[in-house]
Amino acid sequence: MKKYPIQLKNNTTIKITQEELDEFSQTLKGAIITPDDHEYDLFRKVWNGTVDKHPGLIARCRGVADVIRAVNFARKHGLLVSVRGGGHNVSGSAVVDQGLVIDLSEMRTVKVDPEERTAWAQGGALLGDLDHETTAFGLAAPVGVVSETGVAGLTLHGGVGWLLRKHGMAIDNLKSVDLVTSDGKLVKASKDQYQDLFWALRGGGGNFGVVTALEFHLHPIEPTVSFIMPLFPIEDANKVIHFTREYMQTAPNDLMLLGIYWTVPELEGIPKESVGKPTISLVGCYSGPRDKANEVIKPLLEISEPLVDLSGEVSWTEAQSMLDEDYPEGKYYYWKSVYLDRLEDEVLEIIKTYNLNKPSQESTIDIWFLGGAMQDVETSETAFANRHHSYMVAIEGNWSDPNMNKQNIQWARDLYNELKPYSSGGIYLNFPGFVEEQSEIRQGAYGENLDRLQEIKEKYDPSGLFTGLMDFSRK
Repeated sequence: MKKYPIQLKNNTTIKITQEELDEFSQTLKGAIITPDDHEYDLFRKVWNGTVDKHPGLIARCRGVADVIRAVNFARKHGLLVSVRGGGHNVSGSAVVDQGLVIDLSEMRTVKVDPEERTAWAQGGALLGDLDHETTAFGLAAPVGVVSETGVAGLTLHGGVGWLLRKHGMAIDNLKSVDLVTSDGKLVKASKDQYQDLFWALRGGGGNFGVVTALEFHLHPIEPTVSFIMPLFPIEDANKVIHFTREYMQTAPNDLMLLGIYWTVPELEGIPKESVGKPTISLVGCYSGPRDKANEVIKPLLEISEPLVDLSGEVSWTEAQSMLDEDYPEGKYYYWKSVYLDRLEDEVLEIIKTYNLNKPSQESTIDIWFLGGAMQDVETSETAFANRHHSYMVAIEGNWSDPNMNKQNIQWARDLYNELKPYSSGGIYLNFPGFVEEQSEIRQGAYGENLDRLQEIKEKYDPSGLFTGLMDFSRK
């Protein structure tokens, strides 16, 4: 009889018999994928091409009942488990070598209650699924900036996007979370029930169970918003960042901006003579009153003479998908991040130098101008601890040639190490590299919240069935 090797939590391996697998499969509405299946390579892959893991089994869940049965099967056998939502996590934690992947990618339903201004999204839903449904009612959820990102993965580690300064992070707009715990029980965590679990899920990631649905508070959004994208010569980088740094001190929270060091891409509307040149760009979104848009945006477009200005009025769904082309599935990615309280000239020179000497012209270095509603929430109110920094630098190693993996990863790591002495601490866990420095990153991400997270982990997952991105064990 055929047997399938699969890894346990203690790093040993057992073999699941075909009979055991058949019994498990018969309890599911979805499919069980093994390495023998012709679709195995399709379903084991995720968005990031650098992630090349080979699970022992993949449970393609179609609903909560499937998730419960997959969790029970994993607990019974002591299996190593990962959970895949949208599959867009850059670190690759959605899949696990030789273990069981609980795959939610077929669970993408979104339901909107326009009167209550809430949206309910299943654990496999993408931002584009959420935006498609909410905008039909003139509403939006504050989530991320790329429509193919998974809602659950983005949210559980904070979630920063175009409405960050106006309405806070994704976790600040959560109303409830549906979760299957390690004992196979479905619970709804909110401010009224399972309050400790709800606290932990808002920033603590996938360590506490399988998130099968998230409920969001929604906010009115105008039919069109202003998408901002002037590309300036790299020689003007310091001038652009200095101006923007001062401007954002008094700018309305309707405005969200990134300063992006990159290379002028070959896109429609960009002069051929500008393509391939290093550039500093302001990329952002103004979602406030339309009669104020020109007043708010115009100073940013006149800092210097742009190589090209791609700014314009777009729908919310267009704004949310404007950057999608830069992050296609299957390309190679390695992202790190540091928080800063000041943008010193030494930092800007380091960033500019690395932009000019990157091994891939597809890579970018992004300065997120934070503040606003994100900082209105106290650090102790959610597990997410890094609320009060002024800036975040996202180091995005992006490339298309798999033979250049080592060079691009090293470039990102070197820049990260050069910026660390200027950092005010912490890391954004949606840009975590491959979480190489586990204990350092964990402490930096959660600070004084870590002890409470560990207590909640022990309460709801005492056997450590769910590993998530971070290890919350006290060892």
